Amino acid sequence: MSLRRRGVRLWGAWVLALGYFWLARPDGASLWAGGTVILVGLVVRGWAAGVLEKNRELAVSGPYAFTRNPLYLGSFVIGTGAVVAGGRLWIGAVFLAFFVWAYRDTMTRESGGLEARFGEGYRHYRHGVPAFLPRLTPYRPPGEPVRRGTRFSLARYVRNREWEAALGAVAAMGFLVFKAVGRQLG
Repeated sequence: MSLRRRGVRLWGAWVLALGYFWLARPDGASLWAGGTVILVGLVVRGWAAGVLEKNRELAVSGPYAFTRNPLYLGSFVIGTGAVVAGGRLWIGAVFLAFFVWAYRDTMTRESGGLEARFGEGYRHYRHGVPAFLPRLTPYRPPGEPVRRGTRFSLARYVRNREWEAALGAVAAMGFLVFKAVGRQLG
C-alpha cells in the first residue's frame, strides 16, 4: 500500500470513528452484546499476534492454520462488535464498505510479498487456507507430521504491539458506556 493510500485509510478511519461516536445510541443490551463480540475479536487478534514472528517465518499454526489473515478477521469482529455496541446497526453497512475498501488490496499485496519471500511453502499454504473466512479444520503443511506449531507467547503479543488494539477497544467501550449513562440521566 502506498503511503498516500495508507494515510487516506488512517484518516478515513478516524473520520468514520468520530461520526460513529456522534451517531451511536448505546444502551445496556447493545453494550453487553457488542462488548462480547469485541472481546471475541480481541482474543482472535491477541492469539494471532502471540504466535506471529513477523518477517522471520511463515505463520501456519495457531489461528493461521484456519485463516491466512486472523489479525484482519479479528479487526472485523471487533468492528462488528462496535457496530452492535453503538446501537445503530445501519452503521454496519458503512463499516463493511470501509473494511472491504481498506483491507482487500492490503491482503492481496501482502499475499504477493509472502509468496516472494516463502515461495512454494506459501503457495501450498495459500492453496489450503482461505484468505479471510476460516476453515473448519486446521491446515497441515504437506509432508509434515502433525505438530504443535508455534505456541502463544506474551512477549510476542507485546512485541507485536497488540496491546494497542485492546487499549483502543477499552477506550471505545468506555466512551460508549459514558454516552449511554449520559442518555439515561439526561
